[in-house]
Amino acid sequence: MSEAPTSVACSNCSLRELCMPAGLAPGELARIDELVATRRKVRRGTALFQAGEPFTSLYAVRTGFFKTCVASGDGRGQVTGFQMAGEIIGLDGIVNDRHTCEAVALEDAEVCVMPFDRIAELAREVGALQHHLHRVMSREIVREHGVMLLLGTMNAEERLAAFLLNLAQRLHARGFSSSELVLRMTRQEIGNFLGLKLETVSRTFSRFAEQGLLEVRHRQVRIADPARLAGLLPNPGGT
Repeated sequence: MSEAPTSVACSNCSLRELCMPAGLAPGELARIDELVATRRKVRRGTALFQAGEPFTSLYAVRTGFFKTCVASGDGRGQVTGFQMAGEIIGLDGIVNDRHTCEAVALEDAEVCVMPFDRIAELAREVGALQHHLHRVMSREIVREHGVMLLLGTMNAEERLAAFLLNLAQRLHARGFSSSELVLRMTRQEIGNFLGLKLETVSRTFSRFAEQGLLEVRHRQVRIADPARLAGLLPNPGGT
């Protein structure tokens, strides 16, 4: 990993609306620009941080994809989420001042480093920033509840459909196609996250392709019939 002064300030970054609060005054934006003064490049397969490391910063993903993992009781890794540009990583460390999971780059990536002590100090003065941090943390709680629902009540087809639709929705919010996906994670990693065996994930992808729901070519996936795919969910249209 390497660090360098950022050449793209928050005030003119195209991802600002995703990871920073809206409606900040010019002076407030300038203070945030000073706060986020460091970028870090993370090579594919490298950990941004590991479980047990001291917590010092939050990280806003600028480019690339990450997965977060925790170690289970028997030492095996459990994928807990996938993060993309405009999303915040590192919230797990706030509670005990140490990270409880590791974040690994699924491709060459870059993050903006946000020292948490300085964020907390600025948030006390800038109400919009404090409110935004609360929203980010709340969104993480909601996401965890969604994963629990996914693993506890849905069958294999419902789990994979929900995963693909959620991924497409998040990518579309970043200006990408809502139907054309390039999966940065492996089938094994998808299965680990969804609580499914690799063979089940592969069979379900094949079944969706046979049914005309997807067009699949290695890691390139096109959602051919979003409405029918969403119709597989217990609450159609939701993820």
